[in-house]
Amino acid sequence: MDFQSKKLINDPNDVVTEFIEGLIENYPGLQYLDGFPEVKVVLRADVSGAKYDKVAIISGGGSGHEPAHAGFVGEGMLTAAICGDVFASPNVDSILAGIRAVTGPMGCLLIVKNYTGDRLNFGLAAEQAKSEGYKVEMVIVGDDCALPPPRGIAGRRGLAGTLLVHKVAGAAAACGLPLADVAAEAKHASEMVGTMGVALSVCTLPGQVTSDRLGPGKMELGLGIHGEPGAAVADLQPVDVVVSHVLKEILSPETNYIPITRGSRVVLLINGLGATPLMELMIIAGKAVPELQLEHGLAVDRVYTGSFMTSLDMAGFSISVMKADQAILDRLDAPTKAPNWPVGAEGNRPPAKIPVPLPPSHSIKSDKTLSRPEKLSPQGHILEAAIEAAATEVVILRDNLNEWDNKVGDGDCGSTMFRGAVAILEDMKKYYPLNDPAETINEIGASIGRVMGGTSGILYSIFCKAAYAKLKENAESVVTALHWADSLEAAIAAVSKYGGASAGYRTLLDALIPALSALKERLNAGDDPVDAFIISAEAASAGAESTKHMQAQAGRSTYVPGDILASVPDPGAMAAAAWYRAAALAVKEKYNTA
Repeated sequence: MDFQSKKLINDPNDVVTEFIEGLIENYPGLQYLDGFPEVKVVLRADVSGAKYDKVAIISGGGSGHEPAHAGFVGEGMLTAAICGDVFASPNVDSILAGIRAVTGPMGCLLIVKNYTGDRLNFGLAAEQAKSEGYKVEMVIVGDDCALPPPRGIAGRRGLAGTLLVHKVAGAAAACGLPLADVAAEAKHASEMVGTMGVALSVCTLPGQVTSDRLGPGKMELGLGIHGEPGAAVADLQPVDVVVSHVLKEILSPETNYIPITRGSRVVLLINGLGATPLMELMIIAGKAVPELQLEHGLAVDRVYTGSFMTSLDMAGFSISVMKADQAILDRLDAPTKAPNWPVGAEGNRPPAKIPVPLPPSHSIKSDKTLSRPEKLSPQGHILEAAIEAAATEVVILRDNLNEWDNKVGDGDCGSTMFRGAVAILEDMKKYYPLNDPAETINEIGASIGRVMGGTSGILYSIFCKAAYAKLKENAESVVTALHWADSLEAAIAAVSKYGGASAGYRTLLDALIPALSALKERLNAGDDPVDAFIISAEAASAGAESTKHMQAQAGRSTYVPGDILASVPDPGAMAAAAWYRAAALAVKEKYNTA
């Protein structure tokens, strides 16, 4: 029977901000940005971004996993933690605020758990920060060993092993290493760790009822950290049996998730999920260490036991095993003042909060930059025609896109794209600096980000931000066809990087990748740029139509039977092909009438 859970809280909507306020009262080495409730960022009190002379290490994600991530902010570990709402990815503005607050000339490394929302929001923030002049790298951690290699692009979830990656990266940054080296060490560490969890109860979100999904005498194996069901439900067994099963799954030679073989040195992390007594965690550790030594032939060099990455009030545990060499051990042993790593924190109490830093553009961008020029250059006229044609075509296609999406998705692709197109048409009349192509693309991204929701909105925002950054590299006053091709290539690469899709996944990239290939081929062959643009638009249309024959590997279409997918093309790809073709035809018409 469902019943209202008992929680020591006030308003369920305030739990994250009130947690941060309490955290700061306990640890004088921490501060938070004065941006509640939208911006929830915990950072080191001794770091000022403009003056910081080391690589900043930034992580975060949904709240509800305390002490992760804010409890691991401190010298030698994280420089800042970005806190989302409970089990929800932090928004882009919060991530950007954290980057601006702590990132100096050495740059910053974003360590992101492998969840779609985290990847996309941290990815867009990374691209925005890069466009503002910051040096940013990102490492995605997927240490889940519960499931066989998944279909599609979701991949392995990020679990408690992420904390070991934080520690390695934080220690490397504290040594003064450059960004590329810190990122390489973090990536290497992420490839050395595997995790699996076991739940005895279901967690309860603040203000919600307690689920009775797990009956008496049952446990879930291979769960995530957001209350989602585990990979399997089984009868509760003695802890010896459970630990043995979990370690076999993590170290399975069939899945080969981590390169650990007999004779390897390892680090063991026993993590409580929120409601597991320390006594039980110590029992688990007492079983796991000899199991690793005697059954698997491994040397256990370090053991960490406690509640590090929880799932609210869930009863259960996870085990992480990391392959270790002396370099990794040195990083794990390095001193840190992060309050929830097993090292004490001390220091004088600074002010509890500091202002949210403004982006550099706010102080340097004039009103004129964000307005339509009084007189358009020839390049500006062509760009205006292309944008207007592309957006208008998306408006016309709204019903068709929704109809296709009703069969293979959630039915709102056309409506989502329509909102973005209408905003572009409206904003272009007032704000787009059309004589400056790079800034115009940046403003298109801003229009999209303001009104387009869901995955499409953030993917197109990333697309525009990456294209803008590439165009800004061009020191010439006129943007050539090759410059446009390079910016399209950069935009496609960014969407693929942060969204995880590539050619053949049945996404918008199946229209844009063929278009890019055709465009570069014709330009390199010396063709007239307008003709090359038209040919590439034909390739985009053909690529979009070919999605009928593809098995979806991204988005909601992955759950749709193949015979239904074969009846319609991917609406996202068709939308991309349509606006691309409309833009190409508009450019051709402009040149023919010039």
